[in-house]
Amino acid sequence: MIEPMIELRPFNTLGAANHGWLDARHHFSFANYHDPARVHWGALRVWNDDAIAAGTGFPTHPHSDMEIITYVRTGAITHRDSMGNEGRTEAGDVQVMSAGSGVRHSEYNLEDGETTLFQIWIIPDERGGEPSWGARQFPKQGREGAFAVLASGMANDNDAQDALPIRADARVLGATIKAGTSVTYTPRSADRHLYLVPATGKIRIADVEANARDGIAITQLAEVTITALEDSEVVLVDAA
Repeated sequence: MIEPMIELRPFNTLGAANHGWLDARHHFSFANYHDPARVHWGALRVWNDDAIAAGTGFPTHPHSDMEIITYVRTGAITHRDSMGNEGRTEAGDVQVMSAGSGVRHSEYNLEDGETTLFQIWIIPDERGGEPSWGARQFPKQGREGAFAVLASGMANDNDAQDALPIRADARVLGATIKAGTSVTYTPRSADRHLYLVPATGKIRIADVEANARDGIAITQLAEVTITALEDSEVVLVDAA
């Protein structure tokens, strides 16, 4: 029998890169940060915690064969790409870019203050395909005390009617949890790879406590109960 795993990855152990305009933390190996024990978690390849200074951002650059999900925590990000898409995604909302066979894009903070976000990359089930982009404003009340599916590529995902599509057997979810209350998540099977980060607050899973921006890697659990020790906003990836 495989033992359940709940591994805390404290914020102060993450990879770090401060470029002045960009202060980034890396939950997984990325750019000049490499940790052989933190290359990916199932199909989850990247989880970057980015703070982008006002009036700055990522200039136009290419991607291919990756599902790139951006969860904006504070401020807003403005997207432009080689497909002709342009959009502004605000705090609490999500954008998804399926890079497919190749796309070029830029992401800028055109706001007056700092923007903070989680950038999440998931390996697609298949390479290639037409690239695409989409963004959604999600009702904030829809994730109070329960998980809302923000993006999904899981087959027969009955909870994902309003979610942005991705090309991977995975889903991205968000929830807000009041202090002293709990939310339970049940994956389709215990061998799924779950990764959870509190955007704000403090939470506990079993006997593991996590502060804001810590990561928790979870597998081999039939269900996961998240208890808020403080008012919390959490983001969860469920990947193959």
